[in-house]
Amino acid sequence: MAAGSSERKMRGFKRWMKSSGIECSDAILVSAQNGDSFDSTDSLSIFVKALCDLKEGDVVARIPKQSCLTVKTSTARDLILEAELEGNLAMSVAIMYERSLGFESKWFQYLQILPPFEPIPLLWTPTDIDSLLSGTEIHKVVKEDKLIMYQDWKQCIKPLLDFHSHRLNPDFFTFDEYLAARSLIASRSFQIDEYHGFGMVPLADLFNHKTAAENVHLTSVSCFSDSEETEDISKNTDKENNDNEESLSTSECESTFMEMIVVKDVKAGTEVFNTYGLLGNAALLHRYGFTEPDNPYDIVNIDLDLVVQWSSSFISSRQGRRRFRLWRMLDYPESSIQDSEYFEISSDGEPQLDLLVLLYILLLPEEDFNDLDYAVSIRREEKESLGLPFIGTEGFFSSRDWKTSKNLLQMRRSICQAVVSLADAREDMFGSTTSLSDDIRSVSERCNAGDPKVYYSSLLRIGERRIIEKFRSFVSSKAGILTPRGTMKRNEC
Repeated sequence: MAAGSSERKMRGFKRWMKSSGIECSDAILVSAQNGDSFDSTDSLSIFVKALCDLKEGDVVARIPKQSCLTVKTSTARDLILEAELEGNLAMSVAIMYERSLGFESKWFQYLQILPPFEPIPLLWTPTDIDSLLSGTEIHKVVKEDKLIMYQDWKQCIKPLLDFHSHRLNPDFFTFDEYLAARSLIASRSFQIDEYHGFGMVPLADLFNHKTAAENVHLTSVSCFSDSEETEDISKNTDKENNDNEESLSTSECESTFMEMIVVKDVKAGTEVFNTYGLLGNAALLHRYGFTEPDNPYDIVNIDLDLVVQWSSSFISSRQGRRRFRLWRMLDYPESSIQDSEYFEISSDGEPQLDLLVLLYILLLPEEDFNDLDYAVSIRREEKESLGLPFIGTEGFFSSRDWKTSKNLLQMRRSICQAVVSLADAREDMFGSTTSLSDDIRSVSERCNAGDPKVYYSSLLRIGERRIIEKFRSFVSSKAGILTPRGTMKRNEC
């Protein structure tokens, strides 16, 4: 994209903001440059910079809600109502329809500065999804999402072309265009209010993200409040909600606006950041198409199915069903067993207590298990809580009961071995084509150039693999030893 073209688009957008009643403070500069080598969409790279020191409480932007692109404000509103579309489907049609109008769209200058799509994994090729995301937390989710969205498009979007009351340009309502619209919604939309639901908020969506280091928040200011009370507005993270019923008329909402307010001081000359939330790299890549190095909010999940598969090597399916049933019946502090289909491993490698309790039950000798099963049934009848030889994850191996019983000491060793086995099995899901060192080298080589998909997916795998390493050594380190992959120290843990 030529520099002149990007400058013209930005000038056009700023004129459009002024005509639409959007106020942008002179204390900030919205700047654009051609997309760098990481930008596969041939779009503008936009950022917001402070021209002077910004102080907490400063208002840097004021945006009328009527300037936002929503289902309620879109020219496609009648079409959406006729088709009885809601949620993401409705918002996608609004974006596709406005794009099809070209110059005639009220949001033409705004849409011009947006990328045609955001490079989230949903738009990657099947080959890239399998090769770059295999083993990660979002591999299956992305594949499932893409299949569901195709069915949505086929059943709800494609039939719109047969609506004789609306002459639609089929080029703007293809499956690829639907995915492109969904990528913009996933990465840029905000929850606005009860009337508008979620939608595109011009200017507010140009502030880049920085985890746990945001400078500004978007807030809603109601025209009905004499004191101009504000309400925090966040990036829309629940886009499957149906539209809310119209509790306010359009005319009642015309004077309602939003403000971008400084929540953390900014030095002159530095970039001004918003935040999409405290998200790990899996969520960032899935929703927004990028990841961050050393993200402290990364997690890894151990699926219950993986535990079932592992346990099948030493107990029968009948025994397994009994033990999983008993585990589901337990009730103790920190328990979330009733809804567990996976176990979260935190960024420091600490597993959920639920996983350790399950391993304890699976590894019990048959006679001890029968005693526990009987005790649980009696206590449930008497509505008493169950006492286990550990309290919380931190105290799992420090409890006095472990140290005073030979049987429990052996159980501790078995659980350590089980954790290592599960860590190895989870690591194997990444496949044998790349290792942690390969991913680290890939990130280093592509720091300033190369395919962004490879770079960002490598950062995701690095974070998750490091968590697995920490998980592998977590239980053993609590017992005072370290365990490399696949090994246990004899007579320890």
